[in-house]
Amino acid sequence: MSATRPGPRPEPSADISPPRTFWARVEYDGTDFYGFQVQTGKRTVQGEIERALQEITGSNARVIGAGRTDRGVHARGQVVSFQVGWRHERSELQRALNAVLEADVAIQKMGVATEGFHPRFSAVRRSYRYTLLIQEWRSPLARRTAWQMAQELDVERMAQASRWLVGTQDYATFGRPPQGENTVRTVYRAEWQKRDSMLTFDIEANAFLYRMVRSIVGMLVLVGRGQILPDEFGGILGSRERGLVKQVAPAQGLCLTRVDYPEGVL
Repeated sequence: MSATRPGPRPEPSADISPPRTFWARVEYDGTDFYGFQVQTGKRTVQGEIERALQEITGSNARVIGAGRTDRGVHARGQVVSFQVGWRHERSELQRALNAVLEADVAIQKMGVATEGFHPRFSAVRRSYRYTLLIQEWRSPLARRTAWQMAQELDVERMAQASRWLVGTQDYATFGRPPQGENTVRTVYRAEWQKRDSMLTFDIEANAFLYRMVRSIVGMLVLVGRGQILPDEFGGILGSRERGLVKQVAPAQGLCLTRVDYPEGVL
């Protein structure tokens, strides 16, 4: 079921001013989306923003994203760009977009992009957070945003195994590249934190492979259950064998939290 649109709809703009490239930071609940990228006949984040832009400006603008999140994955810091003609204040465009977008996606910040800006290729670092809820009974309020399980996990072992991830190396075991064949990435941080029944995993890298974070978390949970030793996890990473991944974490626990750019780009 789609969410209810907030506020009144503005009338489409008859703007014929020269097009400008805007960037925007987008937040969305990925539960009811078939991922970020446009798919025929499916509701996607990219498709929703393009629909809103067409409704407001009358132009068929193409939205480009920093990352193509999977179906069910959330974002707090997705960055997009689009080119439209708009003769009014930038804040009015943001307000108009949020008025016609569904309640599960919103433009949190936006501005005029610098020349040559590209949300994906200009980015220098991306950050994800994966959330697990460890408790005996399910939590209806957390069902959209966390992987829930009753079994306690050995967080210290998981943290120990996570140290193998940091550095520049081949991560082919945990995913495939969105394009081309290069599976070498640089991971800057991979850390677990526990607060009461909530367990979070934060990972930062220059870029990620398709399903890389969910594959890593799925295998680290096996470490936490004692089914894989921390050093064995390191061997699995070094094998570059995708078939050794025996468990992929579900999508709802994953959130794209931030995309970083060189100073002065945004």
